[in-house]
Amino acid sequence: MKKFFFAAVGVLCFVAALAEVQPPAAAQDAQAAPAQPQGRKKRVAIFDFDYATVRNYSVAVFGSDIDIGKGVTDLLVRFLVENGTYSVIERKAMDKILAEQNFSNSDRANPNSAAKLGRILGVDAIIVGSVTQFGNETQNQNIGGAGGGLGRFGLGGYSHKKSKAIVTLDARIVDIDTAEILGVASGHGESSRESTSLTGGGGGWSGFGGGHVDFGASDFRNTIIGEAINNATKQMSDGLIADAPKLQARVIKVEGIIAAVDGGQIVLNVGSKTGLKVGDQLTVERVTKEIKDPTTGQVIRRLATQVGIIKVTDIDEISAVCVAVSGSGFQAKDVVKTITQ
Repeated sequence: MKKFFFAAVGVLCFVAALAEVQPPAAAQDAQAAPAQPQGRKKRVAIFDFDYATVRNYSVAVFGSDIDIGKGVTDLLVRFLVENGTYSVIERKAMDKILAEQNFSNSDRANPNSAAKLGRILGVDAIIVGSVTQFGNETQNQNIGGAGGGLGRFGLGGYSHKKSKAIVTLDARIVDIDTAEILGVASGHGESSRESTSLTGGGGGWSGFGGGHVDFGASDFRNTIIGEAINNATKQMSDGLIADAPKLQARVIKVEGIIAAVDGGQIVLNVGSKTGLKVGDQLTVERVTKEIKDPTTGQVIRRLATQVGIIKVTDIDEISAVCVAVSGSGFQAKDVVKTITQ
């Protein structure tokens, strides 16, 4: 009996020790399946929203023609950057390309025109949109005009016992290769308060200048119209973020040659038309021997050695300027290659 007792105790101790050594099943699974690396963020360019259909209402609210489409775009960029789902092209880089391509206000909501510029910018998709409703529920009838510091002077004839601002926005995510609409999002914002105008209630907000209002400024967001714009844009940005899985990160193969070497600058014969963009790195190879088919005389393989790596610092549609990252002795006719996203 004693032998049986000690044997049983021994088995129990062995099982307990084994349990301490072996991690739980869930922990084993976690160790066996390391987290998969995440791909890069989808790159998007956001063009200024078209506001032609509500221009008169905007003039009635602000007393002059304020580019509310640009204001909405700036606010949308802020929301998307804060969220971090997308990588958003910087405004300065976009403005440079828009100026070079003579992109007019009438092209703002045109998917085909925007897709062309998206290819030049090297993004995965572009976002275009429209302001479809802006003002109050009476559609801005019988409104007196005013300008300058609206926070100080208000709008003649616009203040009511209860003012209500309504803003509606629509956005479309457009594929840059096919101009196909990949996703849509909309935003609707309302705000109402007693005994003030649509531009009232903003505390220290004192107006606008240069035909532009900073829709992201805290004092403007505290006005009735500012609150409605903020709510509509935030709702729309949430919809665009939800549509992110519909975009595919573009993989682009670029091949070209060095056209010239001038001091520390290396000029290529390929540019943004191929999908190349500032910041991309390319390998540089020099062909050392060509192997030809003895029967046809055609080149069937080129043997090459790597010279170094270069990085794009400036670009236009048909050429790019690079600097050396590694290597030296770069020459005209050296082959450059990259596979970039």
